[in-house]
Amino acid sequence: MKVTIIPSGLHGSVRAIESKSEVHRLLIGAALADSPTEILCKALSDDISATAESLNRIGADIHYEKKSGSFHVVPICRNSSGGNTGNRSCVPDVGESGSTLRFLLPLICALGVNAHIVMRGRLPERPLSPLWEELERHGCRLVRNDDGSIDTAGRLRGGEFRMAGNVSSQFISGLLFVLPLLEDVPGIRLYGPVESEAYIRMTMRAMEQFGIRTVRDGDVLRVLSGSSYHSPGRLSPEGDWSCGAFWEIAGMLTKGGREGLVCTGLDEGSIQRDRAVRELKHRIAAGGAVVDARNIPDLVPVLSVLAAVSPGSTSFIHAERLRLKESDRIRSTVRMLRALGGTAEETVDGLIVYGKERLSGGCADSCNDHRIAMSAAVASAACTGKVIIEGAEAVNKSYPQFWDDFERLGGKITREPSGHPENQ
Repeated sequence: MKVTIIPSGLHGSVRAIESKSEVHRLLIGAALADSPTEILCKALSDDISATAESLNRIGADIHYEKKSGSFHVVPICRNSSGGNTGNRSCVPDVGESGSTLRFLLPLICALGVNAHIVMRGRLPERPLSPLWEELERHGCRLVRNDDGSIDTAGRLRGGEFRMAGNVSSQFISGLLFVLPLLEDVPGIRLYGPVESEAYIRMTMRAMEQFGIRTVRDGDVLRVLSGSSYHSPGRLSPEGDWSCGAFWEIAGMLTKGGREGLVCTGLDEGSIQRDRAVRELKHRIAAGGAVVDARNIPDLVPVLSVLAAVSPGSTSFIHAERLRLKESDRIRSTVRMLRALGGTAEETVDGLIVYGKERLSGGCADSCNDHRIAMSAAVASAACTGKVIIEGAEAVNKSYPQFWDDFERLGGKITREPSGHPENQ
């Protein structure tokens, strides 16, 4: 889909959608619980759908009720005849969701499921080491096929797991979820500096909501003995700071500043690291900021838009992992800014954005990356000319009603089929 935006100010109030990171985790907890669970989720994104449908393939019974905007989850133990074992063989399709793959691969192995895991987009290119080696060391057989899909066999054994703290926190979270399902599990020993620790704590909090008690003892994450998954009945996830950040920046770019556009439903005390947007946007607007993106990589594209119309230059450092997202997000961010009249350049571990008073507008390619598409839309508030976004449907990955909310806030857009040949 191609979206054309006529620049205009965005005004009013918009409520943040439910935290995608939290919904992923609650769906997994519910699938492992002892009785059904209802999870509120009015924003049904592609990534969340991938997790729900993959859990169905494994052996849960999850259906989405549009009227109430919620998931109803019958857990694996209630939906299989052989106890908490799931289906003996299945074909989960995780789409382009890295979270779904990294969370569910350890679960598939722990349940002893023979699975053929299908992936799409750039996901087969994204690394699974050292999680892959750790699963094999504990008794599983994994095969990467020529088309990028993965075949699994065997059942995960207990024993101490070892995981580097500076790789994806999703690897650690995936292992945490399955510790209560295994025998002889001392825990997960982390070595080296631990990055994205907030996401590990989010997993521990989600598990606690299902009765699983976890502790961190020095470098070791443990599940207390006797812990098992119990349904709390009904859960309401908090608002998503990563998606709310687009409106936070749009408010800065619109004349009148934050007062003109308010994003509600965001918890100031949240453990989501992207809540830092409310402090960072003022630093960047003041000019000459250096932003350490180590724990806030998802904010970089939209913060770079603000940097493009802020004084001086803004440097984003420690953002290497952005090269392994839905796009090479360092490169696609720089290209998006340049396409709209901004000035930016890549560095080894990030990018530098040079500010100017206004952007000119132009045609930007989303590169099938939801955060690039939404950042380009926000940038239109700082453009003198129209903004065209190719591949605008990429927002469905995390925020399917983004364009509806954009229009409701006063955005002037037209939608038409994409000019990309593969989409015709």
